[in-house]
Order: sequence, then structure tokens, then C-alpha cells
Amino acid sequence: MVCLDVPWPADYGGAIDMMNRIMTLKKLGIGIHLHYFSYNERGTPNELNQYCESINVYNRETGHKGFSFHLPYIVSSRNNENLIANLQKDQHPILLEGIHCTGVLSHMDTTHRKIVVRMHNEESAYYKELARSSRGFLKKLYFYNESRLLKKYNHHLPDNCTYACVSENDIKVLKNEYSLPKVEFLPTFPAWQRVCSEEGAGNLCLYHGNLSVPENEEAALWLVCKVFTRVRVPFVIAGKKPSKRLQKVAHLCQHTCLVADPTETEMNDLVRKAHINVLPCFNKNITGIRLKLLHALYQGRHCVVNDPMVSGSGLEPACHIATNANAFASIIAQLYHQPFGEEEIRLRKRLLCTTYDNEKNSKQLIQWLW
Repeated sequence: MVCLDVPWPADYGGAIDMMNRIMTLKKLGIGIHLHYFSYNERGTPNELNQYCESINVYNRETGHKGFSFHLPYIVSSRNNENLIANLQKDQHPILLEGIHCTGVLSHMDTTHRKIVVRMHNEESAYYKELARSSRGFLKKLYFYNESRLLKKYNHHLPDNCTYACVSENDIKVLKNEYSLPKVEFLPTFPAWQRVCSEEGAGNLCLYHGNLSVPENEEAALWLVCKVFTRVRVPFVIAGKKPSKRLQKVAHLCQHTCLVADPTETEMNDLVRKAHINVLPCFNKNITGIRLKLLHALYQGRHCVVNDPMVSGSGLEPACHIATNANAFASIIAQLYHQPFGEEEIRLRKRLLCTTYDNEKNSKQLIQWLW
């Protein structure tokens, strides 16, 4: 199993998906030889040892050392000779986590080897959205170029791998645009396996996410400036690494505030206490699935979203869908005094518990690998 990043701690979408897959495969008796790239403050945690037969850590070539004119940076910076040599020492099946790790494939004989590539997003679309929502010129330029290179790179992905996507939208793109023959649906692996939403009423509205991601900051700013100026109920924004701009804007109104860098326990507490989880998404190119949506549906009460947040997920019936700022404000005003009930919990159990069953989905992955 080759991971684009260290999967522990499981504190963002990709890490949650990878870590829960590791834990469930271990539970099912699969021995895991883990390979991952270390390039940030996440380090090399000992917590992974209990789940893996062996662990190999590689340095990602960041900056100009990892740059290529022909390959996407997320791929070229992870092309590592030691990783290739280690993978060639045996004929075990390989699970590559993200298109980020697929650069090794052109250096290996994969004819008689089962390989599954876990597609976390359709990355060319994802980077195009990062470019759109970023403010700095150089960042926009980097993201647009990365999107262009990823689109080109995707056309040369090998046909003999299985590509496991998290959404139906991504499956359509890989099959229709890139003509890949073996594309399958493998839902994301959430930390939550049981719906434990509480009936009754909460006392606030909540937006949560990694606030250092441009699209999440864009959504939070839009909610403060366009929605919660229209409906004056308590509104909390919570997440990692908020910018100074967002911190300032979040405190402009008396009924809005920001919780910066909450712990996992604090975030879970906020999601459960909220009466409404408000989760807009402004991506025009829809890819992947948002773990914060699953978090809200497994543990929270009412959930108000727009189309891009739920498109292709099958979770539309469990959400209240708004189209613009006025609609968000109107739905929030109606729901704020409407208790969350048992019937809505039953609906969530029906929608979530079969699709996002980590053990069932791991058994499907095992069939593709063997």
C-alpha cells in the first residue's frame, strides 16, 4: 500500500479514507506493507506500527527538485527510485493511494501484478477548482498548470489497473473522457459507522472544514457575508488554519464567531450540538465526496447544502438543498425552530449504513486485489 502522505493522524479527508482502509484491512486479516511519503509536519508516527507488517518512509522531492515540465508536480515529486526498487522485490498486489503515487507504474513490469489505484478525486478538475478559488496570482498559475498537466497525464494511465473512485461523477469522467476500461465504485471509508444524530433541537448553525483550503474559505466567507446577514441566528465556523481575513470577517457580526484549530473531540461536539450544519460548495467541476458532509449526516441534525455538495452522492434525500443565498437563509430560518426527528434518522441509516460500510467495501477491494 503506497500512500501519498502519512495517513496518521486521520485529520483530513484523504487521511481519514486511507487510515480507515488500513485499519479495516488489518481487521480482516490482510497483512499490509505500507509505503508513504513524508514531507510536512505530520512526521513518522509510531501509531501505524500496530496495523502494518512493515513500513517504509520516503522523502518527497519538494520545490524545484520535484518539478517537471511534463508530469504533474503531485506525481513527479513522488517518483522515488527506492520505492520502485522495494515494490519490485516481490509480487504482492499493490494499492496506490491517489494518482499522486502512479508515477512508479511506468518504471515497473505490471503485466502479472494486480494493481488498484484509489482515485481520491478527479484531480485535474480538483486543481482547476483550486485555481478558481485561490486569490494569489502565482497560486492560480500553479493550480491551472497542474490541472492541465493532470488532464494530459490521465490520458496515459495504464489500462491494466483497476481504478477505484469515490463518486459516480468521477467514474463517468474516467470511463468517458479517459477511456479507462476498469473503473469501479469504492465509497470513501469514514470514521463513522453508525448514525448517532440526536433528536430534538441544537443551539447553533455550523460550517466546518479545513479552512486553509481556498474553496472552504470561500464558502465560509460567503455564508457570513451573504447568508447570516439575512438570518440572525448563532453561526459558528470551525476548522484548521483560518486566514487572518476569515478570522476578522467571522467576528464582524455579534451572532457569528470562529473556532480555530479545534481538536477532534471539540469538532465532534460542535457537529452534534449544532441544530443545522450548513455546507455549501461552489465547485463547478464536481469531483470526489466531502467527508464533512458524511460527518454532518452521521452525527449532526439538519443539513443544508447546495447541489455541488451532494451531486452524484445519492445523499440528496437526507439534505435540504438550497440554490442561492436567499434560499439558504429562508431554509435556515424555517429549520431553526423545527426539531430533528426519528424519521430523519431512519432515512440516514438506510442511505449511509449500506453504502459506507467499511468492512463490506474492504471485502470488495480484496476481490479486486486478488
